[in-house]
This record gives sequence, structure tokens and C-alpha cells, in this order.
Amino acid sequence: MRTYDAHKSTNEVRQGSGRLMNFRVLIWSILGIVLAFGLIYLVFYVMAPPPNTTTGV
Repeated sequence: MRTYDAHKSTNEVRQGSGRLMNFRVLIWSILGIVLAFGLIYLVFYVMAPPPNTTTGV
């Protein structure tokens, strides 16, 4: 693979992002999924009917 950046070697070009952009995307995606499931859980928790408090005895 030819690189047109005079400051990078071919090995550096193939390494990907030096600023860890892939890691940042992974972290933000995981946080988004956790928040989405938390909101879904919260909605179902709020909408659940109250528990039956009668003893039936």
C-alpha cells in the first residue's frame, strides 16, 4: 500500500487511528446500549401493576 504522507511509514498507515478513535466509538456504543436497556427497564418498571397486598386468609 502506498502512502502519500511523507511523515508516516507504511506500518504506521496500516495501524489505524493513533488517537484511539475506534476505542472511543466502542466505549460510546457500549454506554449507549447500557442506557437504552436502562430506559427500557425503567419504563417497564414504572408501568408494572402494583403487587397484590391482600393476604387472602
